Amino acid sequence: MSHTHEKTDVILIGAGIMSATLGSLLKEVAPEWEIKVFEKLTSAGEESSNEWNNAGTGHAALCELNYTSEKPDGTVNISKAVKVNEQFQLSRQYWSYLVERGLIQNPAEFIRPIPHVSMVQGEENIAFLKRRMEALSKNPLFHGMEFTDDHATLTEWLPLMMEGRDEDEQIAATKVDSGTDVNFGALTRMLFTYLKEKNVEVNYEHEVKDITRTKDGFWELTIWNQEKRRTEHHQAKFLFIGAGGGSLSLLQKTGIPEAKKIGGFPVSGLFLVCNDPDIAEQHHAKVYGKAKVGAPPMSVPHLDTRYIDGKKSLLFGPFAGFSPKFLKSGSNLDLIKSVNVDNVITMLAAGAKEMELTKYLIQQLMLSHEARMEELREFIPYAQSDQWEVVVAGQRVQVIKDTEEGGRGTLQFGTEVVSASDGSVAALLGASPGASTAVHVMLEVLEKCFPERMKEWAPKIKEMIPSYGIELSKKPELFRKLFAENEEALGLSSPVEDRESLPASS
Repeated sequence: MSHTHEKTDVILIGAGIMSATLGSLLKEVAPEWEIKVFEKLTSAGEESSNEWNNAGTGHAALCELNYTSEKPDGTVNISKAVKVNEQFQLSRQYWSYLVERGLIQNPAEFIRPIPHVSMVQGEENIAFLKRRMEALSKNPLFHGMEFTDDHATLTEWLPLMMEGRDEDEQIAATKVDSGTDVNFGALTRMLFTYLKEKNVEVNYEHEVKDITRTKDGFWELTIWNQEKRRTEHHQAKFLFIGAGGGSLSLLQKTGIPEAKKIGGFPVSGLFLVCNDPDIAEQHHAKVYGKAKVGAPPMSVPHLDTRYIDGKKSLLFGPFAGFSPKFLKSGSNLDLIKSVNVDNVITMLAAGAKEMELTKYLIQQLMLSHEARMEELREFIPYAQSDQWEVVVAGQRVQVIKDTEEGGRGTLQFGTEVVSASDGSVAALLGASPGASTAVHVMLEVLEKCFPERMKEWAPKIKEMIPSYGIELSKKPELFRKLFAENEEALGLSSPVEDRESLPASS
Protein backbone atom coordinates (compact mmCIF):
# COMPACT_ATOMS: atom_id res chain seq x y z
CA MET A 1 0.00 0.00 0.00
CA SER A 2 1.32 3.44 -0.95
CA HIS A 3 0.78 6.57 1.12
CA THR A 4 1.59 10.06 -0.22
CA HIS A 5 2.37 13.07 1.97
CA GLU A 6 2.19 16.73 0.99
CA LYS A 7 5.19 18.62 -0.33
CA THR A 8 7.62 20.26 2.07
CA ASP A 9 10.46 22.76 1.87
CA VAL A 10 13.39 20.65 3.09
CA ILE A 11 14.06 16.95 3.60
CA LEU A 12 17.10 15.76 5.53
CA ILE A 13 18.13 12.12 5.12
CA GLY A 14 19.93 10.75 8.16
CA ALA A 15 19.70 11.73 11.82
CA GLY A 16 23.39 12.30 12.46
CA ILE A 17 25.41 15.35 13.44
CA MET A 18 25.42 16.78 9.91
CA SER A 19 21.64 16.77 9.43
CA ALA A 20 21.22 18.01 13.00
CA THR A 21 23.58 20.92 12.33
CA LEU A 22 22.06 21.85 8.97
CA GLY A 23 18.52 21.56 10.30
CA SER A 24 19.26 23.79 13.28
CA LEU A 25 21.03 26.38 11.12
CA LEU A 26 18.07 26.50 8.74
CA LYS A 27 15.62 26.86 11.62
CA GLU A 28 17.57 29.90 12.80
CA VAL A 29 17.93 31.66 9.41
CA ALA A 30 14.61 30.54 7.86
CA PRO A 31 12.31 29.60 10.76
CA GLU A 32 9.26 29.57 8.50
CA TRP A 33 10.57 26.69 6.39
CA GLU A 34 9.05 23.26 6.91
CA ILE A 35 11.64 20.53 7.49
CA LYS A 36 11.29 16.75 7.63
CA VAL A 37 13.93 14.22 8.66
CA PHE A 38 14.02 10.55 7.70
CA GLU A 39 16.25 8.07 9.54
CA LYS A 40 16.19 4.31 9.03
CA LEU A 41 17.34 3.49 12.58
CA THR A 42 15.29 3.87 15.76
CA SER A 43 16.96 7.02 17.14
CA ALA A 44 19.35 9.87 16.36
CA GLY A 45 23.13 9.63 16.26
CA GLU A 46 23.41 5.85 16.05
CA GLU A 47 25.96 5.49 13.24
CA SER A 48 29.11 7.60 12.73
CA SER A 49 27.96 10.27 15.20
CA ASN A 50 27.54 7.77 18.03
CA GLU A 51 30.02 8.26 20.86
CA TRP A 52 31.37 4.71 20.54
CA ASN A 53 31.82 5.00 16.77
CA ASN A 54 34.41 7.81 16.79
CA ALA A 55 37.31 8.93 18.97
CA GLY A 56 35.50 12.01 20.26
CA THR A 57 38.36 14.38 19.50
CA GLY A 58 37.50 18.02 18.97
CA HIS A 59 39.75 18.21 15.90
CA ALA A 60 41.59 21.54 15.99
CA ALA A 61 44.98 20.27 14.73
CA LEU A 62 46.49 20.88 18.17
CA CYS A 63 47.97 17.39 18.36
CA GLU A 64 47.24 15.63 15.04
CA LEU A 65 50.63 15.39 13.33
CA ASN A 66 49.14 14.41 9.96
CA TYR A 67 47.82 17.98 9.58
CA THR A 68 51.37 19.38 9.50
CA SER A 69 53.69 18.14 6.76
CA GLU A 70 57.43 18.58 6.38
CA LYS A 71 58.67 20.33 3.23
CA PRO A 72 61.83 19.19 1.38
CA ASP A 73 63.79 22.07 2.96
CA GLY A 74 62.86 20.91 6.45
CA THR A 75 60.32 23.63 7.21
CA VAL A 76 56.85 22.65 8.41
CA ASN A 77 53.72 23.43 6.39
CA ILE A 78 50.98 24.40 8.85
CA SER A 79 48.36 25.55 6.32
CA LYS A 80 46.12 22.50 6.77
CA ALA A 81 46.39 22.72 10.55
CA VAL A 82 45.35 26.38 10.47
CA LYS A 83 42.42 25.54 8.19
CA VAL A 84 41.14 22.76 10.45
CA ASN A 85 41.52 24.92 13.55
CA GLU A 86 39.64 27.82 11.94
CA GLN A 87 36.81 25.43 11.09
CA PHE A 88 36.60 24.07 14.63
CA GLN A 89 36.32 27.62 15.99
CA LEU A 90 33.10 27.99 13.97
CA SER A 91 31.68 24.92 15.71
CA ARG A 92 32.63 26.24 19.15
CA GLN A 93 30.97 29.58 18.41
CA TYR A 94 27.76 28.00 17.14
CA TRP A 95 27.52 25.61 20.09
CA SER A 96 28.09 28.58 22.42
CA TYR A 97 25.27 30.49 20.71
CA LEU A 98 22.89 27.56 21.20
CA VAL A 99 23.83 27.20 24.87
CA GLU A 100 23.66 30.92 25.68
CA ARG A 101 20.13 31.13 24.25
CA GLY A 102 18.95 28.01 26.04
CA LEU A 103 18.37 26.11 22.79
CA ILE A 104 20.51 23.28 24.14
CA GLN A 105 21.44 22.75 27.79
CA ASN A 106 24.20 21.25 29.92
CA PRO A 107 27.23 21.57 27.59
CA ALA A 108 29.24 19.33 29.93
CA GLU A 109 27.17 16.46 28.56
CA PHE A 110 28.79 16.86 25.14
CA ILE A 111 32.09 18.75 25.56
CA ARG A 112 34.84 18.63 28.18
CA PRO A 113 38.30 20.20 28.42
CA ILE A 114 41.13 17.74 27.87
CA PRO A 115 44.81 18.37 27.04
CA HIS A 116 45.80 17.56 23.47
CA VAL A 117 49.29 16.04 23.28
CA SER A 118 51.59 15.06 20.41
CA MET A 119 54.18 12.44 21.41
CA VAL A 120 57.12 11.21 19.32
CA GLN A 121 60.18 9.03 19.80
CA GLY A 122 63.64 9.20 18.24
CA GLU A 123 65.99 12.03 17.38
CA GLU A 124 64.56 12.73 13.92
CA ASN A 125 60.94 12.85 15.09
CA ILE A 126 61.84 15.04 18.07
CA ALA A 127 63.55 17.52 15.75
CA PHE A 128 60.40 17.58 13.60
CA LEU A 129 58.19 18.12 16.65
CA LYS A 130 60.34 21.09 17.70
CA ARG A 131 60.06 22.66 14.24
CA ARG A 132 56.32 22.02 14.26
CA MET A 133 56.02 23.68 17.65
CA GLU A 134 57.99 26.71 16.47
CA ALA A 135 55.88 27.09 13.30
CA LEU A 136 52.52 26.70 15.08
CA SER A 137 53.47 28.95 18.00
CA LYS A 138 53.73 31.92 15.64
CA ASN A 139 50.00 31.55 14.91
CA PRO A 140 47.52 32.84 17.56
CA LEU A 141 45.22 29.84 17.04
CA PHE A 142 47.80 27.59 18.70
CA HIS A 143 48.35 29.66 21.82
CA GLY A 144 49.52 27.90 24.96
CA MET A 145 51.45 25.10 23.26
CA GLU A 146 54.26 23.69 25.40
CA PHE A 147 57.18 21.45 24.40
CA THR A 148 59.28 19.16 26.56
CA ASP A 149 61.73 16.31 26.20
CA ASP A 150 62.38 16.19 29.94
CA HIS A 151 61.37 12.86 31.46
CA ALA A 152 60.29 14.41 34.77
CA THR A 153 57.95 16.84 33.00
CA LEU A 154 56.65 14.10 30.73
CA THR A 155 55.89 12.00 33.80
CA GLU A 156 53.80 14.86 35.19
CA TRP A 157 51.92 15.17 31.90
CA LEU A 158 51.57 11.46 31.08
CA PRO A 159 52.21 9.30 34.18
CA LEU A 160 50.63 6.14 32.77
CA MET A 161 52.61 6.40 29.54
CA MET A 162 55.97 7.15 31.19
CA GLU A 163 55.90 4.37 33.79
CA GLY A 164 58.57 1.81 33.09
CA ARG A 165 60.42 3.72 30.38
CA ASP A 166 64.20 3.80 30.23
CA GLU A 167 65.56 7.18 31.32
CA ASP A 168 67.76 7.26 28.20
CA GLU A 169 64.81 6.81 25.81
CA GLN A 170 64.50 9.70 23.38
CA ILE A 171 60.95 10.94 23.73
CA ALA A 172 59.27 14.34 23.51
CA ALA A 173 55.81 15.86 23.49
CA THR A 174 53.87 19.05 22.96
CA LYS A 175 50.78 19.86 25.03
CA VAL A 176 47.87 22.26 24.65
CA ASP A 177 45.53 22.40 27.64
CA SER A 178 42.64 23.96 25.68
CA GLY A 179 41.86 20.77 23.74
CA THR A 180 38.47 19.08 24.02
CA ASP A 181 36.76 15.71 24.20
CA VAL A 182 33.44 15.89 22.32
CA ASN A 183 30.55 13.45 22.66
CA PHE A 184 29.02 13.90 19.21
CA GLY A 185 26.30 11.37 19.95
CA ALA A 186 25.04 13.42 22.91
CA LEU A 187 25.29 16.65 20.90
CA THR A 188 23.33 15.11 18.03
CA ARG A 189 20.56 14.01 20.37
CA MET A 190 20.42 17.50 21.92
CA LEU A 191 20.11 19.11 18.51
CA PHE A 192 17.29 16.80 17.49
CA THR A 193 15.45 17.61 20.72
CA TYR A 194 15.79 21.27 19.73
CA LEU A 195 14.54 20.55 16.20
CA LYS A 196 11.45 18.77 17.48
CA GLU A 197 10.70 21.78 19.69
CA LYS A 198 10.88 23.87 16.51
CA ASN A 199 8.21 21.63 14.92
CA VAL A 200 10.61 19.72 12.69
CA GLU A 201 9.05 16.35 11.80
CA VAL A 202 11.56 13.62 12.67
CA ASN A 203 10.71 10.17 11.34
CA TYR A 204 12.65 7.17 12.62
CA GLU A 205 12.47 3.68 11.10
CA HIS A 206 11.94 5.25 7.67
CA GLU A 207 14.31 3.95 4.99
CA VAL A 208 14.76 5.85 1.73
CA LYS A 209 14.51 3.38 -1.14
CA ASP A 210 14.60 5.67 -4.18
CA ILE A 211 14.98 9.32 -5.20
CA THR A 212 13.59 10.83 -8.38
CA ARG A 213 13.04 14.33 -9.81
CA THR A 214 9.49 15.42 -10.60
CA LYS A 215 8.52 17.55 -13.61
CA ASP A 216 7.99 20.59 -11.37
CA GLY A 217 11.52 20.32 -9.95
CA PHE A 218 10.79 18.70 -6.59
CA TRP A 219 12.74 15.74 -5.26
CA GLU A 220 10.47 12.77 -4.58
CA LEU A 221 11.57 10.13 -2.11
CA THR A 222 10.15 6.65 -2.01
CA ILE A 223 10.37 5.63 1.65
CA TRP A 224 9.66 2.38 3.46
CA ASN A 225 7.93 3.00 6.81
CA GLN A 226 9.19 0.07 8.85
CA GLU A 227 6.73 0.46 11.71
CA LYS A 228 3.57 0.72 9.60
CA ARG A 229 4.90 -1.62 6.87
CA ARG A 230 4.00 0.67 4.01
CA THR A 231 5.59 2.69 1.23
CA GLU A 232 5.39 6.49 1.42
CA HIS A 233 6.21 9.24 -1.05
CA HIS A 234 7.54 12.58 0.17
CA GLN A 235 8.56 15.59 -1.94
CA ALA A 236 10.78 18.58 -1.15
CA LYS A 237 12.26 21.61 -2.86
CA PHE A 238 15.64 20.97 -1.23
CA LEU A 239 17.17 17.63 -0.27
CA PHE A 240 20.20 17.03 1.94
CA ILE A 241 21.77 13.59 2.15
CA GLY A 242 23.62 13.22 5.45
CA ALA A 243 23.46 9.46 5.86
CA GLY A 244 27.13 8.80 6.67
CA GLY A 245 28.42 5.84 4.69
CA GLY A 246 24.96 5.47 3.13
CA SER A 247 25.16 8.86 1.42
CA LEU A 248 26.99 7.67 -1.69
CA SER A 249 24.34 5.18 -2.82
CA LEU A 250 21.55 7.70 -2.15
CA LEU A 251 23.44 10.42 -4.03
CA GLN A 252 23.79 8.05 -6.98
CA LYS A 253 20.00 7.58 -7.01
CA THR A 254 19.52 11.32 -7.70
CA GLY A 255 21.16 10.91 -11.10
CA ILE A 256 22.82 14.34 -10.93
CA PRO A 257 25.93 14.69 -13.16
CA GLU A 258 28.02 15.76 -10.18
CA ALA A 259 27.57 12.30 -8.64
CA LYS A 260 29.05 10.43 -11.59
CA LYS A 261 32.58 9.04 -11.46
CA ILE A 262 32.52 9.08 -7.65
CA GLY A 263 33.13 5.83 -5.81
CA GLY A 264 33.64 4.82 -2.22
CA PHE A 265 35.80 2.39 -0.27
CA PRO A 266 34.61 1.25 3.17
CA VAL A 267 37.00 0.98 6.12
CA SER A 268 35.90 -0.02 9.59
CA GLY A 269 37.69 1.08 12.73
CA LEU A 270 38.63 -0.98 15.78
CA PHE A 271 39.74 0.40 19.13
CA LEU A 272 41.14 -1.09 22.28
CA VAL A 273 39.13 0.14 25.28
CA CYS A 274 39.95 0.06 28.99
CA ASN A 275 37.08 0.64 31.42
CA ASP A 276 39.09 -0.06 34.58
CA PRO A 277 38.63 3.14 36.65
CA ASP A 278 41.98 2.71 38.45
CA ILE A 279 43.84 2.73 35.12
CA ALA A 280 41.68 5.42 33.51
CA GLU A 281 42.39 7.79 36.39
CA GLN A 282 46.12 7.63 35.65
CA HIS A 283 45.75 9.25 32.23
CA HIS A 284 44.17 12.57 31.36
CA ALA A 285 44.87 13.59 27.74
CA LYS A 286 44.34 12.83 24.09
CA VAL A 287 47.76 11.74 22.87
CA TYR A 288 48.47 11.45 19.16
CA GLY A 289 51.56 9.74 17.79
CA LYS A 290 52.99 9.54 14.31
CA ALA A 291 51.70 7.14 11.68
CA LYS A 292 54.11 4.44 10.57
CA VAL A 293 55.82 4.88 7.20
CA GLY A 294 53.47 3.81 4.40
CA ALA A 295 50.36 3.85 6.60
CA PRO A 296 47.37 5.99 5.51
CA PRO A 297 46.45 9.21 7.38
CA MET A 298 43.49 7.51 9.05
CA SER A 299 45.86 5.16 10.90
CA VAL A 300 47.51 7.73 13.19
CA PRO A 301 47.68 6.00 16.61
CA HIS A 302 46.24 7.84 19.59
CA LEU A 303 45.43 7.20 23.24
CA ASP A 304 42.32 9.06 24.36
CA THR A 305 40.63 9.89 27.62
CA ARG A 306 36.90 9.55 26.97
CA TYR A 307 33.85 10.53 29.01
CA ILE A 308 30.81 8.47 27.98
CA ASP A 309 27.65 8.04 30.06
CA GLY A 310 29.39 9.79 32.93
CA LYS A 311 32.23 7.25 33.03
CA LYS A 312 35.89 7.81 32.24
CA SER A 313 37.49 5.30 29.88
CA LEU A 314 40.65 4.99 27.80
CA LEU A 315 40.56 4.27 24.09
CA PHE A 316 43.50 3.36 21.84
CA GLY A 317 43.67 2.94 18.09
CA PRO A 318 42.50 2.99 15.45
CA PHE A 319 43.12 -0.40 13.95
CA ALA A 320 41.65 -0.91 10.52
CA GLY A 321 39.11 -3.58 9.75
CA PHE A 322 37.27 -4.33 6.56
CA SER A 323 33.63 -4.91 5.77
CA PRO A 324 31.90 -4.39 2.42
CA LYS A 325 29.14 -2.60 4.35
CA PHE A 326 28.91 1.20 4.03
CA LEU A 327 27.21 1.44 7.45
CA LYS A 328 27.44 -0.73 10.55
CA SER A 329 23.76 -1.43 9.95
CA GLY A 330 24.29 -1.80 6.20
CA SER A 331 24.40 -4.70 3.76
CA ASN A 332 27.32 -6.87 2.66
CA LEU A 333 26.33 -5.91 -0.90
CA ASP A 334 26.87 -2.17 -0.36
CA LEU A 335 30.31 -2.01 -2.00
CA ILE A 336 29.31 -4.08 -5.01
CA LYS A 337 26.09 -2.14 -5.53
CA SER A 338 27.97 1.17 -5.44
CA VAL A 339 29.95 0.27 -8.58
CA ASN A 340 28.22 1.28 -11.80
CA VAL A 341 28.99 2.13 -15.42
CA ASP A 342 29.85 5.72 -14.48
CA ASN A 343 32.43 5.01 -11.78
CA VAL A 344 33.78 1.54 -12.59
CA ILE A 345 36.91 2.89 -14.36
CA THR A 346 37.59 5.23 -11.46
CA MET A 347 37.19 2.38 -8.98
CA LEU A 348 39.47 0.05 -10.95
CA ALA A 349 42.10 2.79 -11.20
CA ALA A 350 41.96 3.26 -7.44
CA GLY A 351 42.41 -0.46 -6.90
CA ALA A 352 45.51 -0.46 -9.09
CA LYS A 353 47.16 2.54 -7.45
CA GLU A 354 46.25 1.79 -3.81
CA MET A 355 48.13 -1.48 -3.41
CA GLU A 356 49.89 -0.13 -0.31
CA LEU A 357 46.52 0.55 1.33
CA THR A 358 45.36 -2.97 0.42
CA LYS A 359 48.53 -4.41 1.93
CA TYR A 360 48.03 -2.31 5.06
CA LEU A 361 44.41 -3.47 5.48
CA ILE A 362 45.41 -7.12 5.07
CA GLN A 363 48.10 -6.72 7.72
CA GLN A 364 45.64 -5.04 10.08
CA LEU A 365 43.05 -7.77 9.59
CA MET A 366 45.62 -10.42 10.53
CA LEU A 367 46.53 -8.75 13.84
CA SER A 368 45.87 -10.82 16.95
CA HIS A 369 44.78 -9.26 20.23
CA GLU A 370 48.33 -9.57 21.52
CA ALA A 371 49.72 -7.91 18.38
CA ARG A 372 47.40 -4.96 18.97
CA MET A 373 48.51 -4.87 22.59
CA GLU A 374 52.14 -4.63 21.44
CA GLU A 375 51.25 -1.47 19.53
CA LEU A 376 49.50 -0.12 22.62
CA ARG A 377 52.63 -0.83 24.68
CA GLU A 378 54.49 1.73 22.59
CA PHE A 379 52.20 4.18 24.42
CA ILE A 380 51.68 2.32 27.74
CA PRO A 381 54.66 0.01 28.36
CA TYR A 382 52.99 -1.97 31.15
CA ALA A 383 49.56 -2.41 29.51
CA GLN A 384 47.96 -5.75 30.47
CA SER A 385 46.07 -7.69 27.81
CA ASP A 386 43.20 -8.71 30.07
CA GLN A 387 42.43 -5.07 30.91
CA TRP A 388 41.72 -4.04 27.32
CA GLU A 389 39.01 -5.23 24.94
CA VAL A 390 38.33 -4.62 21.27
CA VAL A 391 35.39 -2.41 20.31
CA VAL A 392 34.23 -2.12 16.71
CA ALA A 393 33.76 1.55 15.88
CA GLY A 394 31.93 3.07 12.93
CA GLN A 395 32.18 2.40 9.22
CA ARG A 396 33.82 5.13 7.15
CA VAL A 397 33.53 5.37 3.38
CA GLN A 398 36.55 7.07 1.81
CA VAL A 399 35.69 8.96 -1.38
CA ILE A 400 37.30 7.85 -4.65
CA LYS A 401 37.27 10.33 -7.54
CA ASP A 402 39.29 11.62 -10.45
CA THR A 403 41.33 14.71 -9.56
CA GLU A 404 43.81 16.94 -11.38
CA GLU A 405 46.46 16.42 -8.72
CA GLY A 406 46.09 12.69 -8.11
CA GLY A 407 44.72 11.59 -11.47
CA ARG A 408 42.10 8.94 -12.03
CA GLY A 409 40.90 6.92 -9.05
CA THR A 410 42.33 9.09 -6.27
CA LEU A 411 41.42 8.16 -2.70
CA GLN A 412 40.29 11.20 -0.70
CA PHE A 413 40.74 11.28 3.08
CA GLY A 414 38.74 14.40 3.95
CA THR A 415 35.13 15.54 4.07
CA GLU A 416 33.46 16.61 0.83
CA VAL A 417 30.17 18.25 -0.16
CA VAL A 418 28.70 17.23 -3.52
CA SER A 419 25.84 19.39 -4.75
CA ALA A 420 23.76 19.81 -7.89
CA SER A 421 24.41 22.85 -10.09
CA ASP A 422 20.94 24.23 -9.29
CA GLY A 423 21.49 23.83 -5.53
CA SER A 424 18.44 21.62 -5.06
CA VAL A 425 20.33 18.69 -3.56
CA ALA A 426 23.54 18.24 -1.59
CA ALA A 427 25.27 15.27 0.01
CA LEU A 428 28.11 14.91 2.48
CA LEU A 429 30.73 12.28 1.72
CA GLY A 430 33.97 11.29 3.44
CA ALA A 431 35.25 11.09 6.98
CA SER A 432 37.67 12.89 9.32
CA PRO A 433 37.74 15.62 10.56
CA GLY A 434 34.01 15.30 9.90
CA ALA A 435 31.88 16.04 12.96
CA SER A 436 34.31 18.58 14.45
CA THR A 437 33.87 20.77 11.39
CA ALA A 438 30.14 20.15 10.93
CA VAL A 439 29.26 23.84 11.23
CA HIS A 440 31.80 24.87 8.59
CA VAL A 441 30.65 22.10 6.25
CA MET A 442 26.96 22.96 6.64
CA LEU A 443 27.69 26.66 6.04
CA GLU A 444 29.32 25.49 2.82
CA VAL A 445 26.08 23.68 1.96
CA LEU A 446 24.11 26.90 2.53
CA GLU A 447 26.54 28.88 0.36
CA LYS A 448 26.43 26.34 -2.47
CA CYS A 449 22.70 25.67 -2.42
CA PHE A 450 21.19 29.02 -1.37
CA PRO A 451 23.54 31.69 -2.81
CA GLU A 452 20.62 34.04 -3.44
CA ARG A 453 19.65 33.95 0.27
CA MET A 454 23.10 34.42 1.82
CA LYS A 455 22.98 38.23 1.82
CA GLU A 456 19.65 38.08 3.65
CA TRP A 457 20.88 35.44 6.08
CA ALA A 458 24.33 36.97 6.72
CA PRO A 459 23.35 39.11 9.77
CA LYS A 460 21.83 36.11 11.56
CA ILE A 461 24.78 33.90 10.66
CA LYS A 462 27.18 36.54 12.03
CA GLU A 463 25.12 36.69 15.22
CA MET A 464 25.44 32.93 15.65
CA ILE A 465 29.02 32.62 14.36
CA PRO A 466 30.84 35.96 14.77
CA SER A 467 33.96 34.91 12.85
CA TYR A 468 31.99 33.79 9.77
CA GLY A 469 33.90 35.03 6.73
CA ILE A 470 36.91 36.10 8.84
CA GLU A 471 40.32 34.42 9.16
CA LEU A 472 40.84 34.43 12.91
CA SER A 473 44.51 33.59 12.46
CA LYS A 474 44.89 37.12 11.05
CA LYS A 475 42.76 38.72 13.78
CA PRO A 476 44.46 37.66 17.04
CA GLU A 477 42.54 40.07 19.28
CA LEU A 478 39.18 38.92 17.91
CA PHE A 479 40.27 35.29 18.25
CA ARG A 480 41.25 35.74 21.91
CA LYS A 481 37.97 37.53 22.66
CA LEU A 482 35.77 34.89 21.00
CA PHE A 483 37.80 32.00 22.38
CA ALA A 484 37.42 33.27 25.95
CA GLU A 485 33.68 33.85 25.47
CA ASN A 486 33.25 30.33 24.11
CA GLU A 487 35.25 28.83 26.97
CA GLU A 488 32.88 30.53 29.40
CA ALA A 489 29.68 29.59 27.54
CA LEU A 490 30.66 25.94 27.14
CA GLY A 491 32.02 25.62 30.69
CA LEU A 492 35.49 24.76 29.45
CA SER A 493 37.26 27.24 31.70
CA SER A 494 36.12 25.52 34.92
CA PRO A 495 38.31 22.85 36.52
CA VAL A 496 37.62 19.32 35.30
CA GLU A 497 37.05 18.19 38.90
CA ASP A 498 34.05 20.52 39.16
CA ARG A 499 32.56 19.01 36.04
CA GLU A 500 32.86 15.35 37.04
CA SER A 501 29.67 15.57 39.11
CA LEU A 502 27.56 17.04 36.32
CA PRO A 503 24.78 14.81 34.92
CA ALA A 504 25.68 12.27 32.28
CA SER A 505 24.12 12.29 28.83
CA SER A 506 21.09 10.12 28.33
